[in-house]
Amino acid sequence: MQPKQILGCALWLALAGVQLALCQNPKPALDKSIPSGAKLFIAPVEGGFENYLAAAIQQKKVPVVVVTIRDKADFEISGVAESEKAGWAKMLFMGSAASKEQAGIKIVNLKSDQVVFAYAVHKGNSARGHQSAAEACAKHMKEKIEMK
Repeated sequence: MQPKQILGCALWLALAGVQLALCQNPKPALDKSIPSGAKLFIAPVEGGFENYLAAAIQQKKVPVVVVTIRDKADFEISGVAESEKAGWAKMLFMGSAASKEQAGIKIVNLKSDQVVFAYAVHKGNSARGHQSAAEACAKHMKEKIEMK
């Protein structure tokens, strides 16, 4: 065999070995779970939605610990919330003071920087405003944590 052929065969064998190694040792699956008892930090949200979210987590008995210091948390919740109060026409003609609520949250694993949960809610006629949106977020968060 010529030196070029030997080098080509060696290169081909090396690439085949790398491919075989990759097939035998696949990358570990990323863990997108939130364990029961995990420590959660809730980042401030414009309009104070984080307070409603903390209350909803307790009210819905979500199995996590809410902490006030980010460095002590395993996960961080960030989000947005928007509220549109009922206009005069809706109150006058429909007799309703219910607001439109929109909110979205995401939970990030602070060690891996991976988004492990996200949820968005839109309530067209919310009698309890931010509270209703926060409770919907907490309910779905609890389902995610308890799902095995």
